[in-house]
Amino acid sequence: MISQRLEEVRLRIRRASERARRNPEDITLIAVTKKFPSAVIRGAYQAGLRDFGENYVQEFDRKHPDVADLEGAIFHLIGHLQSNKSRRASEIFSSIDAVDSARLARRLDEQAAGSLDVMIEVKLSDEQAKSGAAPDELPEIIAAVRQGAHLRLAGLMTIPPWDTDAEKSRPYFRCLREIAGRHGVTGLSMGMSNDFEVAIEEGATVVRVGTALFGPRPKA
Repeated sequence: MISQRLEEVRLRIRRASERARRNPEDITLIAVTKKFPSAVIRGAYQAGLRDFGENYVQEFDRKHPDVADLEGAIFHLIGHLQSNKSRRASEIFSSIDAVDSARLARRLDEQAAGSLDVMIEVKLSDEQAKSGAAPDELPEIIAAVRQGAHLRLAGLMTIPPWDTDAEKSRPYFRCLREIAGRHGVTGLSMGMSNDFEVAIEEGATVVRVGTALFGPRPKA
């Protein structure tokens, strides 16, 4: 089942890339495995996936021993990171894709044992539940990341308000691309199962896909 769904997602990526006159090989697919057991990660790895996204440090900490042997697998923290969990996050994740303050960036740099990729999450909507830095906070955060001895700025990330109409996400994706351009940042993590084609058309270099690959998440 995962192989068939992965083929379908890759076809969608390829078609969106063709419309945007882009190379689909330039787009990283992160398989979002939150709420799924480690066996699902292993199955996805066997199907050819190498990038995996988890939302919670504690949840992935429980899975980590079961997947730590997957050579070449890259684990991304894509959910909000609380400061008190930053040390453990820096130990079990290869990339922290939701940095939202200069303080957190400096903390990660102090705690990281080796090189750590980070993405800065930018909040472009007024949804109270969404986390992320305001656009005017970016210069300070970018500087903190670039000054870090252990950090590498991989790009910017955003999550637009969810809607069944993918076109409603386009202005948010376009805005992030423009913001990234102003700051000399090239990586753009944006787009999920319902709208990643639009994100690719607007310049996404990373898309985060869960439901389209694995189906509905377990309730428990």
